[in-house]
Amino acid sequence: MDDDAGGALKKNILSRMLSKQAYERLSRVRSVKPELAAQLETYMVTLFQSGQIKTEITDDQLKQILDKVTRKKQFTIRRA
Repeated sequence: MDDDAGGALKKNILSRMLSKQAYERLSRVRSVKPELAAQLETYMVTLFQSGQIKTEITDDQLKQILDKVTRKKQFTIRRA
């Protein structure tokens, strides 16, 4: 499968699994942070293909997923 077909398949899956508002939010994320959108898309398609996502993802659910994906681990630097 070439990249164009893979991209079309991913877009098709995402359009079926996301509500209209969630898909629009993902499009806005893609325009601002394409790397984050690609990571998020891959993550959601993987969950969908493995059967872990069975219902449509709402905008609020997408926000929660975005929060999980972007959450940074906090590091504490201690000086001896």
